[in-house]
Amino acid sequence: MLKKPIGIGIENYKELIDKSCYFVDKTLMIKDLLDYRVKVGLFTRPRRFGKTLALSMIKTFFELELDEDANVVDNRHYFDGMKIMEAGDEYLQHMGGYPVISMSLKSARQPTFHLAYTLLCRQIAGEYDRHKYVLQGDALSKTDKQRYQAILDLKKDEALYLDSLRFLSECLEKYHKTNVIILLDEYDVPLENAFFKGFYEEMVDFIRSLFESALKTNDCLQMAVMTGCLRISKESIFTGLNNLDIYSILSNNFAEHFGFTQPEVEEMLCYYGFPEKIQEAHDWYDGYLFGMTNVYNPWSVINYVREAASNPNAFPRPYWSNTSSNGIIRELVEKADGLAKDELENLIAGGTIEKPIHEDVTYGEIYDKQENLWNFLFFTGYLKAISQRFEGNKIYLTMTLPNEEVKYVYENKIQEWFDENVRKADFTPFYQAMRAQDTQKMEEFINNQLNFSISYHDEGERFYHGYLLGILGGMGGYKILSNREQGTGRPDIIVRPNNPHHPAFVIEIKRVKNFAKQDAACDEALGQIKKRGYATELLHDGYDKVICYGICFCDKYCVIKTQ
Repeated sequence: MLKKPIGIGIENYKELIDKSCYFVDKTLMIKDLLDYRVKVGLFTRPRRFGKTLALSMIKTFFELELDEDANVVDNRHYFDGMKIMEAGDEYLQHMGGYPVISMSLKSARQPTFHLAYTLLCRQIAGEYDRHKYVLQGDALSKTDKQRYQAILDLKKDEALYLDSLRFLSECLEKYHKTNVIILLDEYDVPLENAFFKGFYEEMVDFIRSLFESALKTNDCLQMAVMTGCLRISKESIFTGLNNLDIYSILSNNFAEHFGFTQPEVEEMLCYYGFPEKIQEAHDWYDGYLFGMTNVYNPWSVINYVREAASNPNAFPRPYWSNTSSNGIIRELVEKADGLAKDELENLIAGGTIEKPIHEDVTYGEIYDKQENLWNFLFFTGYLKAISQRFEGNKIYLTMTLPNEEVKYVYENKIQEWFDENVRKADFTPFYQAMRAQDTQKMEEFINNQLNFSISYHDEGERFYHGYLLGILGGMGGYKILSNREQGTGRPDIIVRPNNPHHPAFVIEIKRVKNFAKQDAACDEALGQIKKRGYATELLHDGYDKVICYGICFCDKYCVIKTQ
C-alpha cells in the first residue's frame, strides 16, 4: 500500500491537504478557540513546533475567502474527515464566516531598521492586495479608497502603516458587514532581531503602534491569534490590552495542539511500518512538557520518520538543532559566571537545576540577571520542567535537558565555542613555562583556563586530551602528534620541534576522580613514558633534549610533573 508523503517544510494547510500529505489532526484547536471565547490570544512555543501551520489551518477554516471575481471560495472539503467536523453545528457555523487578515512578521529579520521596516510594510501591502476587492463597489468612501490605494502602492508615508492593520479590518468590516479575524505569526521576530542588531527602540515604537491600534481599540475585531517564541511585555507593546490571553508552555489550555503527543507519534510510526522505533524516537525527540501534557518535537519526528522510510537503519539526528538559532546558548556560555558554567556541566551530565521562571521575558534585560538567560533557554525549548514550586509570587522550576537531541546541542555547540575561545587566547606564557620546565606556572595557566571553561565528565580523558591539543596547536615551529606509535606504545602527545636544537616534548595524560590521587597519577604517567620508551625515537632522531611531562586532571584542576 502506497503511504502518504511527509510534507517536510510545508506550512500551508491547504497545500498539505492538496498534496495528500500525512497530517496529524490538530483541528480541535479551532473548537477550543471558540469554547474559550478567545478575543486576543498569544501562543508562545519553541521554533518548529507547528505554529505557522496552526495559523494556516485556522485561516482556512474561518476565512470568508473570495476569488479574483469576488466569488466565495468553499474550503469545506479541506476538513473532510477531520475531528472538527464531528464537533457539531455550533462550531461548523463559523466555517467561512469571517474575513481574515493573516501576516507573518518573520521578514523583519534584517540587518537595519530601514530594511526591517520596509519588509514589514511590504507584508502589510501584500495583505491589502489580497483583499483589494473591497475597492469595488460603494462599501468604502472615496477617502478610504485613496488611503487604501496609497498602502497598496507602498507610498513613503510612515503614518499610513502605523495603524494599517486596524484600517484594513475596518475596510473589510464595511465590505462584508461582519467582524474580522487577525492572525499574526512570529510576532516577536522583529523585536528579537532589532535587539541583536541595535535598533530596538525604533522597532518597539512601530510594533506597539501597529498592535495597539489593531488589537486594543478595534471595534471591528472578532478574534486575534498571535504566535511567537516568547512573551514580550515590559516593552509595553501590549499596554492596556486587557483582553489578551497568554498561552505559554506553562499553560494547560491548548497544550496538546502544538507538538505531537505520545499516541500521535506511535500512530505515525506504525503507519509507516516502524513500531520498533518508538523507544528511539522517545529518547531523542520526546521530553517537552507543555502545561501537564508531554509532547514530542514535531519537526524532528517528521524528519526522523521520513529518513527511516528511505533508510530503516538510519541513526537519529538532531534535526531541530540544525535549523534553530543557537545564538541564545552562545550568549549564555560567553557571559556565564562560574556558577552557571557548573550548572551547564551538571545539565549535560544528566542533572537538574532549579531556577525562578517568569513569562514576561524582555530582551532589554537579558544580561541584567543570570536567571533571565535561563528563562530564555526554557521558553525556547532548550530546557524542560520536571517539577515546580511556588515561593511568594515566584514560580521555581526544576529543569533538565529534554532529550538526546538537545543534549547534542549542548555537548557539541558548547565545546565548539569553547574551542574557538581556546584558539583566540594568548598561550605564549604557557609555552615559555613549558620550555623552562616551570610546572608551577604551567599548572596556574591551565587551572585558570579550566575554571572558565565548560566540560562534561562523560568525555573523561578525551576532553582534556583535546583541550591540550587545542593549546599546543598554536605553538609555532612545532609539529603536534597525537596517539602515534612511539617506542612500544602510543604516547598521548608528542611535540616535535622543526629545529633539532630546541627541546622536544612527550606528554602523557591521566584523569582521576580524587584530588589526592593526582600526584601518584603523574608519577605513573612519567613511569609509563620511561618504561615504554616514548622518548627513545626522538633522541635517536638527534634532538638535543627531550622533556617529559606527566599531567593529571581532576575536574577543573591539574597537577603537572616533569623529568
